[in-house]
Amino acid sequence: TSASLIDTGFKDYASECTPEFVNFRSPIRSTYALINQPSGLCLPHLSCGYDRCNPRPSANHTYDLHAQDIQAMALEVAVPDAFNPALQDSYFNDPSNPSLNLPSKVLHPVDASDVVAAIQFAKEHSLELSVKNSGHSWQGASSKKNTLLVNMNRYTRYAPTGITNCDAQSLGIAIKDDLSDQPCHLSVAKNKPAVIRVGGGENWDKTYRAVKDANEAGGLYHVVGGSSGSVSPMGWTFQGGLSGSWGTRYGLGADQVVQIEMVLPNGFHVKFGPTEWKDASAEGFTVPRTIGVTGLCRTNPEERDEEKWVWEDCPNDFGIDFMDLWYAIRGGGGGTWGVVLSMHLQLHDYVPRVDYAASSSEECSATVFTGDALLNPFLGPLTDPLNVEFMATYVMTPSVLNVTVHQSRACGSPGPAFNMPMCYGEEAISQAWITFLQMKNITGGAECLERSERGGLPSSSPLGSRFEGQIADLPSPGIAAAALNGVLVPKAWVEKVGVQSANDLFGISNFGIPNLAANYYAFGSAAVTSDQANSVSQAHRDAGTMILGFDTESETFWRDIAPEMFDLKDKTKFPPIYGSNHAATGMTGPRKDDWTKPCPGNWTFEERLAGCVSFQEAIYGTETLKRLEAIKKVVDPKNMFACNNCIRATEENDEEAADQEEVPTQEDKDDGVAVKEEDVGSTSSYHRKSFLAIAMMIGAAVNCFVY
Repeated sequence: TSASLIDTGFKDYASECTPEFVNFRSPIRSTYALINQPSGLCLPHLSCGYDRCNPRPSANHTYDLHAQDIQAMALEVAVPDAFNPALQDSYFNDPSNPSLNLPSKVLHPVDASDVVAAIQFAKEHSLELSVKNSGHSWQGASSKKNTLLVNMNRYTRYAPTGITNCDAQSLGIAIKDDLSDQPCHLSVAKNKPAVIRVGGGENWDKTYRAVKDANEAGGLYHVVGGSSGSVSPMGWTFQGGLSGSWGTRYGLGADQVVQIEMVLPNGFHVKFGPTEWKDASAEGFTVPRTIGVTGLCRTNPEERDEEKWVWEDCPNDFGIDFMDLWYAIRGGGGGTWGVVLSMHLQLHDYVPRVDYAASSSEECSATVFTGDALLNPFLGPLTDPLNVEFMATYVMTPSVLNVTVHQSRACGSPGPAFNMPMCYGEEAISQAWITFLQMKNITGGAECLERSERGGLPSSSPLGSRFEGQIADLPSPGIAAAALNGVLVPKAWVEKVGVQSANDLFGISNFGIPNLAANYYAFGSAAVTSDQANSVSQAHRDAGTMILGFDTESETFWRDIAPEMFDLKDKTKFPPIYGSNHAATGMTGPRKDDWTKPCPGNWTFEERLAGCVSFQEAIYGTETLKRLEAIKKVVDPKNMFACNNCIRATEENDEEAADQEEVPTQEDKDDGVAVKEEDVGSTSSYHRKSFLAIAMMIGAAVNCFVY
């Protein structure tokens, strides 16, 4: 098999990608059908083939209008015929639409030499590159006009034969000069049994099935990954990696990486990983602290036979600190630091999984799950206020239920519509449920939380004969990526105020469902599984949950709620507040000049960029963002990789220019930007975001039990 370079455009997108969205509905619609289309253009959100993931031409329209468009598109997941792209002639079917954001050429590399050649060519001709595995970014980060797209889907597969057992007795005292045994040395230092090498074009489906096959052959391994089989280990991991369904006890996705192999913007093919570490158990950490990272450069980049690759120290003028690169990539996002060819990921000892779900029996609905939420007929007891409160209590304030922190960290939940504990190892859900019922003065009800043993392996796809044997692809692709912020709720804050007070503060959505229902319980041990050399924000690690769909564009949030949860006193250092996984395009923090005021939705995107805390700063915080931008300037000074909403190399004068951009006046603050009523309507941002969150819940609930 050889690499291919093809011309692409709207015709390919319309003929290869759109039919999956028109002809199939959730849960039959699948990213698996999109990944292997010949052009390599297709995305899990059809709208992300357009600027800001919205086909409406973007010149001068407001964020409110953008969000209303997204609402209309997102609702098709839950409401039949709510949106049909075949009928949207003015947007989706217009080949001259100026919002089209598709690359004009796509390269499908099959080995490292292809990628090196592509980057060298781009470097010589001042071309911009984009990178894609499966394209799950809610910001459309892997699709950009006027770029050469490096689509990794046909790249060399490593996972099927990529597991290496790590035996301390068989390792030498020192790490080999070529770093071939570095992953196992680090694995042994973590007291873990093995590692798996995953290629830059592989997804979790291929990874999970490789581990499954190894376990069926006698292995006893567990891998931490994303909930959807079609998601890429690369993009998911580099955003931090939330894994509510595969073991919050083991930390975040970024914590699983033990070695990275990639081609950098300077054209060098490198591999690197920690070679010096220090025990950090006295500080409360469960993994060693990384204090030294070693990297090597390949000196024969034209050689296609991996057995003949030669790895040596990088040239004296190489100029990149591998410790900085290790820090930046794990947490600083994918697609912006170069092209990742493979990673070695940590494997853990096999632990069977046990799931718990609120019973939908008539008796339980009558005596225990009695909430009158509008959408209960669709979602059953999953989002019943009692079930929501129990899950929040078990995960964030376990001592209230006489549960230890260790038992609490065994369980997580992967997102909206679930609120069902997925547990590995020692847990205490059943007894905690009884204790919780007693606290609520509810007689009986123990049988209303149903237990099921699921083994330790992902379930096969529910899509029948279309993709038989592949891992569940959930949630199904949607027309749009919902315009939602994920608020990281500090566990310590919930412990201080209590679950009930936190629930009261976040309130009930317009659909009668607690906002705490639209969340991720995917953090668990994240506070203690860091090697202390990554860029995942401390807010991620200290979070008890991440709430999706809460209205962060309301003055109530920034004036009353945010100051309760985060330190906003130092006006020179904005703290990390948002989660990065599932962060959507167009999101911002509050106004730059007043952190108690939201970024006005009736401002244009340009006005929001000039006048509000940026999307990236709200995720990383001021200090970490500055460090990431400084590293980017060394690694990729010309922004060869400048994906949508990704870390960029910035110049000081760029920042000054941004400060001098016209920001709306006080009159604008009071009156807003004029927008036609027929464009925006009377939908409040709170109602809009609640609607989006509920649409996501219903879409996920369609097949929430396939896991």
